[in-house]
Amino acid sequence: MKLSNRLIYFMGGFLIGICILIFIWDKKNTKFPYMPDARVINDVNSKNVHYSNKLHTAFAKNIITASQVQDILKNGNVNFSKSNTKLDSCKIYVIEKKLSTKNYSISLENCTNEVRVFDYSFE
Repeated sequence: MKLSNRLIYFMGGFLIGICILIFIWDKKNTKFPYMPDARVINDVNSKNVHYSNKLHTAFAKNIITASQVQDILKNGNVNFSKSNTKLDSCKIYVIEKKLSTKNYSISLENCTNEVRVFDYSFE
């Protein structure tokens, strides 16, 4: 068999195998957070989130809503230059996201069992 025919059969089988894997992983909701940003977001969303009194006051005054905070925690970008990841107990991360016309920034403590959101800001 010619080399070109072998490559065509190989690529055909390879593509079919990739399509099957994508289908199976899509049904299982498998994620591969390889980048540091994705790892932090995945870790934060796997824990219980507790809000500080400052955020509860902001919720009551309709400055920011709980659904906006959840959206920032799920789809935001971690700003590692403003974060403090050198701590032993609870690392402090700053997650930023643009919602509508404002840039929101949330500060949180990522502990082993829980996440405490303690500050927010927007521009």
